[in-house]
Amino acid sequence: MLGAAGRHVVCALSGGVDSAVAALLLRRKGYQVTGVFMKNWDTVDETGICSADRDCEDAYRVCQILDIPFHHVSYVKEYWNDVFSYLLNEYELGRTPNPDIICNKYIKFNYFLNYALDHLGADAIATGHYARTSLEDDEVFQQKYIQRPQGLFRNRFEVRNAVKLLRGADHVKDQTFFLSQISQEALRRTIFPLGELTKDFVKKIAAKHHLHHVLQRKESMGICFIGVRNFEKFILEYLEPRPGNFVSIEDNTVIGTHKGWFLYTFGQRARIAGLRDSWFVVDKNVTSGDVFVAPSTDHPALYRDVLRTNRVHWIAEEPPADLVRDRMMECSFRFQHLMALEPCTLTLNQDGTVWVTLVKPIRALTPGQFAVFYKGDECLGSGKILRLGPSMYTLQQGKAGEKVAKIVPADEVKVEPAT
Repeated sequence: MLGAAGRHVVCALSGGVDSAVAALLLRRKGYQVTGVFMKNWDTVDETGICSADRDCEDAYRVCQILDIPFHHVSYVKEYWNDVFSYLLNEYELGRTPNPDIICNKYIKFNYFLNYALDHLGADAIATGHYARTSLEDDEVFQQKYIQRPQGLFRNRFEVRNAVKLLRGADHVKDQTFFLSQISQEALRRTIFPLGELTKDFVKKIAAKHHLHHVLQRKESMGICFIGVRNFEKFILEYLEPRPGNFVSIEDNTVIGTHKGWFLYTFGQRARIAGLRDSWFVVDKNVTSGDVFVAPSTDHPALYRDVLRTNRVHWIAEEPPADLVRDRMMECSFRFQHLMALEPCTLTLNQDGTVWVTLVKPIRALTPGQFAVFYKGDECLGSGKILRLGPSMYTLQQGKAGEKVAKIVPADEVKVEPAT
């Protein structure tokens, strides 16, 4: 059996503190470590500065400090085809996508993984995500493989016990939300060195080992690999304006105009010319171009307790045995990275989609976002939200008018105001 020095781990480096410390910890364990920076976007930002070049320089400095090989790889074309085109299509359908989850699925844990295995001879890859798996690091290197002549991966695992994706010890920084669509095969070849650590401790490690240049960087924000930009200006470079009306959900009156429904998401404050009061987006109708708004941030039109996903990607067991047996299962879910886990009940459909019934209504459930499911510390997987149940406002109005509210596709929904 090979010792640590004979095990080659390729670590994805972003130029930030988390991936830098991940590489450092792997090096300290004695692994043969290689750092790789991925460039996935090639346009300068509004100030004329290409942040990817600066990120690459910071990643290279990390490798110099740690005395490990450095590689640079471009997935600009792949990112455009598999992530950014998906993003634009979702916006045009009236949904609000999560490109970070899609990027992990197709870029980091697909193209990058295969590059590490096939071109760099890696035994495993590593990232700076705050997450854990049910495998110990040593077990990653001790698995048996069977050859598969065709397919995405060079080898296929002889699956005996499925690997579980577990929340990081630092629940505030836990990033399993963003990993909820990756494959079982990718998870089996991945080490998360920061899984048992807190962010504060990671920063202390970086300071102690002279990685001061990454400590000075701000936390990465904005769209995956694209960064923080003026969203309206940015997206209108790629989508034609689709003018429409802002419509009051309460009396169906037109109170303003907009340049495109894709510029707005549920719960967002709508800045309407000529109005001093705050209005918030509660619904959209792609066919008419109407964006429905309500006059308060906690309006009942913003709250719903039922949603339906597309076919769910289950990480360790597809689908969970409890859900197959009973067709229903209690668990927790979130559709935003930083929101608290909310209790819910899943109902399995024959096509692999699920209905999600929440214990209490949640504000601004959003079509296009991913519903990510948990049981305890285990991230079970996720499905994209495609349909929403009626809002609390619709139910109130329906009850008042003795009408029966019905669930309709989110990209076709038009909430009928009271008459």
